[in-house]
Amino acid sequence: MSELENKIQEAKERKAEENYTANDIELLEGLAGVRKRPGMYIGSTNQTGLHHLVWEVVDNAVDEALSGFGNIILITIHKDGSLSVLDEGRGIPVDIHKGTGMPAVQLIFSTLHSGGKFSNKAYTSSAGLHGVGASVTNALSVYCDVTVFRNGKISHLRFENGGKLAIPLEELGPTRKHGTLVRFKPDPKIFASTDFKFDTITNHVQESAFLLKGVKFVVIDERTNQKAEYCYEEGIKQYIASMNANKTPIGEIMSFEDTDDEIKIEIAMQYCSKDYTETIYSYANNVRTRDGGTHESGFKTALTKAVNDYAEENNLLRNKAKLEGSDIREGLTAIISLKIPEQLLEYEGQTKQKLGTPAAYNMVSNFIYNQFTYYLNENKEFAISLIKKCTDAQTARIAARKAKDEARNSKKVKTEYILSDKLTPCQSKDYDKNELFIVEGESAGGTARSGRDRLHQAILPLRGKPLNTQVVTKDRMLKNEEFATITNTIGAGIADDFKPENSHYGKVIIMTDADTDGAHIQTLLLTFFYHYMRPLITKGMLFVAMPPLYRVSKEVNHKLVYRYAWDDNDLEVAKKEIGAGYRINRYKGLGEMNAEQLWESTMSPKSRQLLKVTIEDPLLAEQRVNVLMGNDTQIRRQWVEENVNFNEVDSFIDEVK
Repeated sequence: MSELENKIQEAKERKAEENYTANDIELLEGLAGVRKRPGMYIGSTNQTGLHHLVWEVVDNAVDEALSGFGNIILITIHKDGSLSVLDEGRGIPVDIHKGTGMPAVQLIFSTLHSGGKFSNKAYTSSAGLHGVGASVTNALSVYCDVTVFRNGKISHLRFENGGKLAIPLEELGPTRKHGTLVRFKPDPKIFASTDFKFDTITNHVQESAFLLKGVKFVVIDERTNQKAEYCYEEGIKQYIASMNANKTPIGEIMSFEDTDDEIKIEIAMQYCSKDYTETIYSYANNVRTRDGGTHESGFKTALTKAVNDYAEENNLLRNKAKLEGSDIREGLTAIISLKIPEQLLEYEGQTKQKLGTPAAYNMVSNFIYNQFTYYLNENKEFAISLIKKCTDAQTARIAARKAKDEARNSKKVKTEYILSDKLTPCQSKDYDKNELFIVEGESAGGTARSGRDRLHQAILPLRGKPLNTQVVTKDRMLKNEEFATITNTIGAGIADDFKPENSHYGKVIIMTDADTDGAHIQTLLLTFFYHYMRPLITKGMLFVAMPPLYRVSKEVNHKLVYRYAWDDNDLEVAKKEIGAGYRINRYKGLGEMNAEQLWESTMSPKSRQLLKVTIEDPLLAEQRVNVLMGNDTQIRRQWVEENVNFNEVDSFIDEVK
């Protein structure tokens, strides 16, 4: 850079500094910051963010039940689009808070980081998000009405227009009830849709009901007169039963409980004979720890040691080779639930999805080792069946590793079996920005190659339908050419060895035709990723491309004007935008688009629509995979008959007006 250029750059920097003063710092009073940046508090303003408002209020009710106050929680979706949550807890305090001079209930609903969860005086353990939740729900609502039943009195206050106090705290009369009723209506200015989903809410509260023994959750939808009730006296034991309903178990469901150092442990587990994957869900204070943590690590360590010790003592190991953890956990479904006092609760990172409490590791590890060792000694028939399953898994693992080593050492196999002509790689080594498109068919793959961003987008076409990994062994899956190619292309390992941070792609995108075969291929691939690369899903790295169904076009002044439409609603909008004289093309497959059309409609980050794959409800996900991909055709047929409307036949014909 020349001396003149240096002076110009220095002048620009001085000017920028002079223009950025204290007056440019915006102070957002009260809850204004939440309304301006809602994504910082609820993640998004789509359906996920909308229902996050519900979870925040429900969590406060759960905290009361978790602390032993009240055993019924009623959630009602009202006809006017509002939702209410009623609990039978102690009722939010209404007396004056010394530090602020306002009623405590008003403080909780109008101030971030307020509540009774920062010390262990009001709650020994808590599921809520440390006092943030109620105020965030209030901030993003048209109105929020709070009624408290406490100390023989009914107290009430109301907020409107994003958390502004409309009716100060007032006393409405006497009562014998105790608890809190919160009713709020989400602000349509904030959310893309304010339509609460009955199924989304019932799936979430059912999970809570499993984790809170004997607490009844009732969900009522006044719009449709639907009602659902959940109450489980055996708690997570029934959770396991629901998850394994369509599987072949080895022995009964085992459950273990203990309380030590103020930490309460509940663990339920069961093995299934024809299941080749592990399913472990862990919780801390009823909040799912998606990334595991000390409690889950302690469980896995103890399980591995207990099974190996028993197998060694009874001469059940093949060639005296110790079993690895993955061998022992194959076919296992387990729920780990800890209730931890606030003063002991620690998380790793900001997302609070990985438990970091050191005491949880030793406590769970010692407890499970002793309990499971005792169980194996008392149930020898089960123990022998389990060890056989584990040693079979060990044999398959060793065979798979041998096959993988042979593949690495064979130039011919490495050339034509792993990557070769299948993958069209991208040029960039900036893995976070790179995208892998797994495309249905060679024809669509060729079009995608021509239309892609060569710097950051790689194309991997599939030949035929992949295996159903729900019903085949890991060994057979690894020998499958399509899955071997996908695994080596992503480059982050597989199953227990999978490390999302090692992935060569920040996004893995499934791109198939919008028809029955395309949906089937999507399902087969999702089943594979669910079982063998689940962190891709939990880390938000797996997507499904959404190719448009229609293109509406007409010629204006010798120039083609067009709009894409992804559903019938989009189609009507596109018709109006294009105006009279339009023509509609119906895309029945990716191959019907040219490279430019595929790029701008489905692959370009500026204009495409991607569906992020998530697991919001572990029970529902497990049930869907078991039903749709399992061996029981009768159960699958029943589900399809109950959930698919065969009268909705696609009979679209190109039209010209």
